[in-house]
Amino acid sequence: MRKLLLGIAGTGLALLPGMASAQALMCRPAAGVERPRPDLPDARQPRRILPIGSYTLALTWNPGLCRADAANPENRFRCSRSARFGFTLHGLWPDGTGKTWPQYCADTRILPPTQIKQMLCATPSAQLIQHEWAKHGTCTTMSPATYFATARRLYDLVRYPDMDQLSRGNLTVGQFKARFAAANPNIPAEAIRVTVTKENWLDELWLCLDTGLRYERCKPNSGGAADGAALKIWRGGGRR
Repeated sequence: MRKLLLGIAGTGLALLPGMASAQALMCRPAAGVERPRPDLPDARQPRRILPIGSYTLALTWNPGLCRADAANPENRFRCSRSARFGFTLHGLWPDGTGKTWPQYCADTRILPPTQIKQMLCATPSAQLIQHEWAKHGTCTTMSPATYFATARRLYDLVRYPDMDQLSRGNLTVGQFKARFAAANPNIPAEAIRVTVTKENWLDELWLCLDTGLRYERCKPNSGGAADGAALKIWRGGGRR
């Protein structure tokens, strides 16, 4: 597959009300970055070299993640007092043409500290950054720099409805998709999958893209909660 180069201008980080960026509201990485462990295929997560049929841009609702898993050492920075995040970039995932997807397509070295530090205000975990490159990025024809720059540009362009307001009322997955699509005219509601916990707390957004990285209708049975399912949004700070 040819290298994908996007002519998208990054919008940077903003703290704005309403339909705005809800990404890094406060991000102060330490001078040094943690060195991640190697991330390799194994029996549970084997190597699969398959054609790419589409992509998923995966975004994590960070307050919900920290509510559920703040004690995990890998979440130390993203759940710390020196950082405050809304949606974070989980990753850009190449999907297959069927039910399975390519993963761990090539052996890879530990990413350089400069690359990790460049991504920490979008993907606030050194180990997750290493994992995303090893599992997903190696299955593209991009270099690490191009892969992360592409994912970051897509992430920076996403806008969000007022998450604080939405967290305070009754809400369904379908209603959330409609509000999200209204904030992003280039992302139709049909391109959005919402994942939730067993208690119906917002977990992640999975946005469907074609091989040219244009948003498209998600394929049937590709995951996500039903539109009629109840959706709760954890705001953080010990408040529901």
